[in-house]
Amino acid sequence: MKTLESRKKHLDRLMTIKALVEANPFPGLNGLDRRLLNHIKHRNGFFIECGANNGYVQSNTFYLEYCMDWKGVLVEPIPELYNKCKYLRMNSQVFNCALVSSDFKEDHITMRYAGLMSIVKGNKAKDVEDAWIERGAARENIADPYEIEVRTRTLTSILDEVAPEHIDLFSLDVEGYELEVLKGLDLDKYRPDFILVEMHDKDAIINHLQDLYEVHAELTPGWDILFRRKGI
Repeated sequence: MKTLESRKKHLDRLMTIKALVEANPFPGLNGLDRRLLNHIKHRNGFFIECGANNGYVQSNTFYLEYCMDWKGVLVEPIPELYNKCKYLRMNSQVFNCALVSSDFKEDHITMRYAGLMSIVKGNKAKDVEDAWIERGAARENIADPYEIEVRTRTLTSILDEVAPEHIDLFSLDVEGYELEVLKGLDLDKYRPDFILVEMHDKDAIINHLQDLYEVHAELTPGWDILFRRKGI
């Protein structure tokens, strides 16, 4: 009986994913995942996506996983979104934590949930943060945005656990916390070929990456920048 139930659940999962692929294999915001394919075209690659949401909505790596045979790591701090992401991304490893810099000392951090616009509490001025959460909740019809304590990790610690042989793409969109996440990645150990960043702090991020990376393309002018590792 258990085996039959497990098979049914597995089949339901496969059918759910198949329906998404057939309905729209490019869920990226404003076609960002389509534009990415102008620069990354090979099959069987390895990705990291941080700010994974539910694994489908606005994902930059969904198409790569299910249409180009990629695998990778997805990181999502909000538990309810993490559970959905883990269900939808069956070929990849999904982690439930908030990514922080290597200097961050606490083992938990407070997040404010507002769907795709969930943020780390205190990373913005309070009035800006409150308006941000209000806008995010209204956009997704979230009646009760909430605060939640989330476990912290550096991206380096996750990659130490996964031990990828090569990283082709790192997609980073964490609503203004991108620089702190980058500070938690040891680029001497793990150096992705391409890094796609939503640029909330453009000058600081370019400065952080400029010794090892160059701006390869602005996929969304002034906003989503694709960096390419120097020497490839």
